[in-house]
Amino acid sequence: MILACKQLHKAYGIDVVLDKITFHLEEKEKAAIVGVNGAGKTTLFRVLTGETSGDGGEFYIKKDATLGYMAQNQQIESNRTIYEEMLSVFEKILETEKLLREMENEMGALTGQKLSDKMEEYSRLQHFFEQNDGYSYQSRLRGVLKGLGFSESEFNRPLSQLSGGQKTRIYLGKLLLSKPDLLLLDEPTNHLDIASIEWLEDFLRGYEGAVLIISHDRYFLDKIVTKVVELENKKSNVYNGNYSFYFNQKEINREIQQKAFDTQQKEIKRQEEVIRTLRAFNREKSVKRAESREKRLEKIDRVDRPDSLPDHMRLTLTPFITSGNDVLHAEGLSKSYSGNKIFQNVNIDVKRGEKAAIIGPNGVGKSTLFKMLLREVSEDSGTIRFGTNVHVGYYDQEQQKLDETKTIFAEIADTYPNLTAGQIRNVLAAFVFTNDDVFKPISALSGGEKGRVSLAKIMLSKANLLMLDEPTNHLDMFSKEVLEDALNCYEGTVVYISHDRYFINRTAEKILELTPDGVVQYTGNYDYYLEKKAEQTRNEAEKAKEAGITSPTSILASASETKADWLKQKEQQAAERKLASKISRLEQEIEETEEAIAKADEDMALASADYSRAQKIFEEKTKLEKKLELLYAQWEELQ
Repeated sequence: MILACKQLHKAYGIDVVLDKITFHLEEKEKAAIVGVNGAGKTTLFRVLTGETSGDGGEFYIKKDATLGYMAQNQQIESNRTIYEEMLSVFEKILETEKLLREMENEMGALTGQKLSDKMEEYSRLQHFFEQNDGYSYQSRLRGVLKGLGFSESEFNRPLSQLSGGQKTRIYLGKLLLSKPDLLLLDEPTNHLDIASIEWLEDFLRGYEGAVLIISHDRYFLDKIVTKVVELENKKSNVYNGNYSFYFNQKEINREIQQKAFDTQQKEIKRQEEVIRTLRAFNREKSVKRAESREKRLEKIDRVDRPDSLPDHMRLTLTPFITSGNDVLHAEGLSKSYSGNKIFQNVNIDVKRGEKAAIIGPNGVGKSTLFKMLLREVSEDSGTIRFGTNVHVGYYDQEQQKLDETKTIFAEIADTYPNLTAGQIRNVLAAFVFTNDDVFKPISALSGGEKGRVSLAKIMLSKANLLMLDEPTNHLDMFSKEVLEDALNCYEGTVVYISHDRYFINRTAEKILELTPDGVVQYTGNYDYYLEKKAEQTRNEAEKAKEAGITSPTSILASASETKADWLKQKEQQAAERKLASKISRLEQEIEETEEAIAKADEDMALASADYSRAQKIFEEKTKLEKKLELLYAQWEELQ
């Protein structure tokens, strides 16, 4: 075990953030911390790293274990270049390498005991150099930089010229190269494109140390973690599986606990009624029986009612009118800046009701293309045409469409002046803005809160074409799921940019992969896209083989791995569907059995004067109760 938390408690004044947080992490284990925004995930990390102190409980980190922590938007201030900054991780190796070279020069002039002593010292340093990958540190450094999306031509760029997101990636790269025994990563995928996220997944899956991750990227978590620690209502719950397992199991656990609570409450009420009846007889034996039942009732291990879930966003999207069948057509689009070509020959055709995702690496021009389609940026060549009765609702990832000087209430009221104050409050309550929260200034909101305001405006617009630029960027997992459900039920058309593969997988019916030379279309979700990409890679490798060209190992490995990942996902999805089907059948049988028991209780009450019939009903009820116990046991086993 490398990390253990026991009854950890943290409060700021009277505001309790964490209460009785308990979980552990084994060496080499990969786990996730999940919960809604504000659940205390980052606070937990700060306690574990000593950045802030806990107010109760304890945590243990294995003695001599090294700890690496990456906060969100981690910045580096340095005059070095990218390569020099990354190279600083290997300071001890560089010093050792320098010493070894110096000793090699010295040994040429030594003899006898001095040479022997120097050779012994050289051997010791050589061993340290080899043990710490001294011969491979440069290739490792280059591999990490390229994996995180930096090209060789950028290696000598000064850090002072980088954006905040690029500096965060450099910090992450340094952390990965330093190989701590325990890695704490707070939203490590925030500034990465899909290719870089996939590289990071591979890196972390093979990482020798333990990893604890806070992330809203559910696809990323599915690939990496084998344990999920959920923070909800200030407490922790541990699920031994990936994110999809946690998501399904959480719902099952709540249902089981709710049914167990309801069943027990029903039995308690029945016992209390029997006790009242026995006392009403007012005979010595009946009073003793009532007292005996009361004692048994007091000793019952009471089942807790499931905690109420945190408030979640509620979103319903409804087009005001139906558009024509042809919604958006773009042909031969191209764009260059300062003579640098961004993309060319872009053709897009979107029909009514389609859900299309635009994907591609950072820098390929996805947001530029979006702004061209919205007429905010002019095209160098090509045509753009919207269909009949198309009304666009636009979600901007930078939230530039919000007026920072206004309050939330004023932003909605000014955009939709026909709404009453009560209607505005009702809409905002659906997006978890209640009471005085509605009068918060836009400038004081977090990214997630601004995202919810933008979604509220889109819902009110009743547009029939939604154009969404990274709509899940600042949303917590539960809000993402609400948005996914809303889009899947939406009867209009959706075109969006996203690097959230889980979101794409759940909502897209068409993938538009933007490249510098145009758009490649795939009719399906993200899993289908992966399948087709793997098929293309295999075909390219086979053609190269037929032509007598040795295929690069990386191409073959990529094809094999992508196919394996896709097949594994399909197998897992099939197993989950099978399990869900079994659970559903059991739930139906449990419900029918409970109804039969309730009917038996009613029949017994009606047959109280007919002892023989009442006895038969009682025997049948006993059989049903045993059956119910068996069904619950089977249900619990299937979890």
